[in-house]
Amino acid sequence: MRLEHLYRRRVPVDKVVTPELARACTELSHEIRCQIGLLLTRRGTIDQVIVGDSRELILNDLSQHRLGRRSLRGVRLVHTHLRNEPLTQDDLSDLALLRLDLMVAIGVGAEGLPAEVYLAHLLPPNPQGRICEVWKPRPFHAFHLECDKFVEALEAEAARAAPGHEVKGGEESAILVSASKRSRLEQQERLEELAELVRSDGITVLETVVQRAQDIHPKYVLGSGKLKEVVIRALHRGANLLIFDQDLTPAQVRAIAGVTEMKVVDRTQVILDIFARRAHSREGKIQVELAQLRYLLPRLSGKSTALSRLGGGIGGRGPGETKLETDRRRVRDRLAHLERELAAFERHRDQRRARRFRKLIPIVSIVGYTNAGKSTLLNALTDSQVPSQDRPFETLDTSSRRLRFPRDREVIITDTVGFMRDLPKDLMGAFRTTLEELRDADILLHLVDASARDPQGHLEAVETILSELGLAQIPRLLVFNKCDRLPAGEAESLCRRYAALGVSALHPKTLAPVSDALDRMLPEVMRRRHARDAERAASAEPVASQRGAVR
Repeated sequence: MRLEHLYRRRVPVDKVVTPELARACTELSHEIRCQIGLLLTRRGTIDQVIVGDSRELILNDLSQHRLGRRSLRGVRLVHTHLRNEPLTQDDLSDLALLRLDLMVAIGVGAEGLPAEVYLAHLLPPNPQGRICEVWKPRPFHAFHLECDKFVEALEAEAARAAPGHEVKGGEESAILVSASKRSRLEQQERLEELAELVRSDGITVLETVVQRAQDIHPKYVLGSGKLKEVVIRALHRGANLLIFDQDLTPAQVRAIAGVTEMKVVDRTQVILDIFARRAHSREGKIQVELAQLRYLLPRLSGKSTALSRLGGGIGGRGPGETKLETDRRRVRDRLAHLERELAAFERHRDQRRARRFRKLIPIVSIVGYTNAGKSTLLNALTDSQVPSQDRPFETLDTSSRRLRFPRDREVIITDTVGFMRDLPKDLMGAFRTTLEELRDADILLHLVDASARDPQGHLEAVETILSELGLAQIPRLLVFNKCDRLPAGEAESLCRRYAALGVSALHPKTLAPVSDALDRMLPEVMRRRHARDAERAASAEPVASQRGAVR
């Protein structure tokens, strides 16, 4: 029996496989000493004929049989086992990962005749967490199953036992994954932070998977076996996203995507998506798009490694340009256009800063970890209505307001984008014009969430970023916010330890010490500014005289 003849066969919809087709496969398998598999559709047509080795089969691309809204893929695999052995763990993994209707193995008996039948199918979500059911082996001649009715009943039961989580219309659900060499406490804190980010992005978190390893797997992060286990659990629970706490390389994304059809996302993509949702001003949208494109550019890949230009005319790319090159060129063109637009905003910002300097109005910038309450504090101090919500990265656009002190002193107080540990470099680069405003600050009001699980970690993360931005020399006022969420003694102890003020931005009566501290700092701050301006003017005079002499 030749392989191509198998394609001409059809199987009645109520049969798993016909006796004639099963015997043809076992005899041919016995002859060539290799496993033979048939991928059958629910209509009874043979979609693929697969020849493996003596131990396993490698399934071809199943992308044309997409899951869609179904719980099963709509195809079943019937294959031979040369030694009449039961289904292997690889068989069961493929059943779960690929969401096959059925996984069937037919043992090859004496003289190539069909021996035992081994069958497994997936189970709907259940309290026991069981993924699949493996049947007891049965002699092939005594095996009978109404395939069409059985598969329909499986899908109907799966629909009734939908995953035990409530997902709003259009909302996605995710499994969070962390593989790290950090301490258990630090890893857990980062995972909780990621969960908060994901939920604020409108995604339901179904489960978290934590692995502590001495070495991170270079290809799959978790290792292929653990990754398959995670994907199976995610599919079983109805998740459509795998979100990694680590930043994934392009090669890792491709390798993990090769194991599952689920969307694979890393920490940076979550943050970029949140920024894209929260950006309202034109400048904010440009900065977010810049960061997204810079993240995307190295991750553009094609199916071929031959990326050189195939041809082209003089002065143009020509019709021989590959699709990948076209995409990359468009991204670079868009990047150049956005950078020009951002430069225009930067010029406008420079003019506004120059006007402030001429009026000698001190500037106080509120900085801090994301969701520390910076916008709420600005509103309370200046009686403003800047949008504020209890979620990460609510503020992306800088807001400035005037604050008047009792002795007719005025300051400009600004609210800035929040910081976070391991903020994407592309994002920091795109927001450089916004962060440049911090360089003009006379005082940095560093706000820390006192109720956070690790306030010291938040404080240190912000100080590290400020140092990287070259802002370590600017005077600080350290303030712990949300002290009303802590017992009184604990809040006082925290403030004493860090020589900080304790407030609750939701209770304006607690803010008087902040205003008083700023009022006391202003004379020294203004003295330093005058000295700095005089030093700049003195250094500029010789340059001007030299230019006059040249003329």
